[in-house]
Amino acid sequence: MATTTETTETTGQAEGGAFPPLDSSTFPSQLFWLVIFFALLYTLLSRLVLPRLGAIMAARKNQIDGDVARAQSLKDETEAALKAYEKSLADARSNANDIGKATRDKAAAVADSQQKSLDSQLADKIKAAEDQIAKAKAKAMESVHDIAAESAADIVSKLTGAKTLKTAAAKAVAAVKN
Repeated sequence: MATTTETTETTGQAEGGAFPPLDSSTFPSQLFWLVIFFALLYTLLSRLVLPRLGAIMAARKNQIDGDVARAQSLKDETEAALKAYEKSLADARSNANDIGKATRDKAAAVADSQQKSLDSQLADKIKAAEDQIAKAKAKAMESVHDIAAESAADIVSKLTGAKTLKTAAAKAVAAVKN
């Protein structure tokens, strides 16, 4: 068996030659292909990719702008609803205060009328009681004259031992009284 030391592969560089991309003899062909691929890449990007990206970005911007506008309109509606709610709440409180004040005023008026009615009834009862007292006093005063006459007659009869008539004692009391 024989051993072969030869290889069929080449490294791409000549013995003692430079690395092909850095070899100055290949620069014109490299520049040619660079221009061709750059032009193709530029055309492909400018005609196909960039318009699609621009359309996608424009659509996203329009959607974002629409969402922001819708959010702003919803915020405005919310603020309007909140203001309407606060106004309604303030109106309800004011209405409740008005109803409470009217109820208090009505209750005060009823209480005042009842107080006046009770005061007039009490004044009538006081007047009737005073009239009864005056009648009882007048009756008592009439009885005082009779009692004074009887007492005077009894005192005179006990002191003197003589019997005195009530009519004479009543005349004497009446004379003293005037």
